Amino acid sequence: MGRVTLVGAGPGDPDLITLRGMRALERADAVVHDALAAQELLEHTPVHALRFDVGKRGHREPRVSQLEIEALLVELALEGREVVRLKGGDPFVFGRGGEEAAACARAGIPCEVVPGISSCVAAPGAAGIPVTDRRAAASFAVVTGHRDPASERRLEIEKVAACVDTLVILMGMARLEDVLARVERVRGPGVRAAAIEWATTKRQRSVTATVATLAARVREAGFGAPSTVVIGDAVGLLPQAAELPDAAAPAR
Repeated sequence: MGRVTLVGAGPGDPDLITLRGMRALERADAVVHDALAAQELLEHTPVHALRFDVGKRGHREPRVSQLEIEALLVELALEGREVVRLKGGDPFVFGRGGEEAAACARAGIPCEVVPGISSCVAAPGAAGIPVTDRRAAASFAVVTGHRDPASERRLEIEKVAACVDTLVILMGMARLEDVLARVERVRGPGVRAAAIEWATTKRQRSVTATVATLAARVREAGFGAPSTVVIGDAVGLLPQAAELPDAAAPAR
């Protein structure tokens, strides 16, 4: 009997993986990785380790379905392998790690979770935006911009936006205009907002605007996924964030 370790790879920069996550990679017999985990991390796996790319973007026809991923993890572990499921960010923050851990439990497979740094805090931080600050934000919430066609639940973004100081939106580029319009209805058009693309990597760019103008700024700058949106008075609170009004920051 092998085992499965769900490893959070962090927000993008391979240096931001935890030591525990790196050690799991170094002893892996098989690595099942997604699209957002830094590919450089695979260089730390043993030569004999099997590699499986199961990356998917949003809900658009993934190469490998979620059920197939779970079956693969179980199969590899039943073969006696040390299996690492390498996931961008944190396994349990919109990473479907809970589903994979449950699949292992049903099959009697030992499963360990190695938390990772989520982009919900790392992306704003890398752009100079604190999600909490006693001067402007005593609370924050994280929501997904995705609408899962397989789920009957509909996220009521308006209710969440009305209850917290800082709202962080992950995976929201495809429906950005709709999401921002819903936030604007409860927070008003003038609240500060920002988007950070490819946070913590050399490709990082940021734009700051207001809820009413952010979508246009993002489209003008040509932002795509992965991007993180931050809304609230904490945006622009620090000088390095305030220096980027209505324009894309140069990639760094």
